[in-house]
Amino acid sequence: MPAVETVRGAVAVDELGQTLMHEHVFVVATEHLDNYGRGAWWDEEFRVADAVAKLNAVAAKGVRTIADPTVWGLGRYIPRIQRIAEQVPGLNIIAATGIYAFEELPHQYRFRGPGTIFDGPDPMVDDFVRDLTEGIADTGVKAAFLKCVVEEKGLTPGVERICRAVAQAHVRTGAPITVHTNSHARTAPLALDLFAKEGVDLTKVVVGHAGDSNDLDYLMRLADTGAVLGMDRFGLDVYNPGERRVATIAELCRRGYADRMVLSHDTACFMDYYGGAWDETRSTLLPDWRYDHIHDDVLAALRDSGVTDGQIEQMLVFNPKRYFS
Repeated sequence: MPAVETVRGAVAVDELGQTLMHEHVFVVATEHLDNYGRGAWWDEEFRVADAVAKLNAVAAKGVRTIADPTVWGLGRYIPRIQRIAEQVPGLNIIAATGIYAFEELPHQYRFRGPGTIFDGPDPMVDDFVRDLTEGIADTGVKAAFLKCVVEEKGLTPGVERICRAVAQAHVRTGAPITVHTNSHARTAPLALDLFAKEGVDLTKVVVGHAGDSNDLDYLMRLADTGAVLGMDRFGLDVYNPGERRVATIAELCRRGYADRMVLSHDTACFMDYYGGAWDETRSTLLPDWRYDHIHDDVLAALRDSGVTDGQIEQMLVFNPKRYFS
């Protein structure tokens, strides 16, 4: 039986259960936190305890796994996640590797690799592969999927190099990919075309934030490549109101695409984008942007729209299982 690496170690894919495929635990940039957060808006013990409570609560709703695509650029810090995972025994947390950048490479890679002053193999590929096969830093935790971004500006030279490195790490290891895309700028085809040319198995790609679009023709074209649609921003109504997300998923299910969608919120226990105003900002402006919104509200709305229990299980259980197999 295939297994997938989690923060607490390998788990058989049959044990993943209901899986939210795009959730962060924390988005906290280390330099921001260390220079401006500690003693101001960051209390380590409070935030760890808050995360444990929130994750235990969603586990109590039936969620057994979250895939956390927090990589370089979003503040990945595995020791903190290990602490939390040990206190949430009913939930698997799957870590990722890759780089989150909209335009430029981090300077630490800019001058090394193909076409640079130190021309040669791209060191990003070896770094990603090491995370997947040996472990992240000295934590012993192995990443189980790859993450990159193609945002509104498209395949800038830096973004293209990151995406190619992610693709090459996939080819070397078989690890699946999640790519953040901008549905309004329709950047997903750029990513999928690049991946296909690099030899990526597109059935192992989740098109992140595909659910921000209600254009059925666009979404079906993506799914027809074999890729999986990330219907993964429930609660973020600023990108697409929840009722329209539900209607789009229901129609795609009617058209036979339940096996090409996964569900999630893209939320977190804490994001430093808002500094100390995170809790107030989220609860006031985005009250449904929380881990349990799908189970509390969305699943009932999907059923009312004609989505069957079997199709819901397909999106929450079988599609994630296949992605990680």
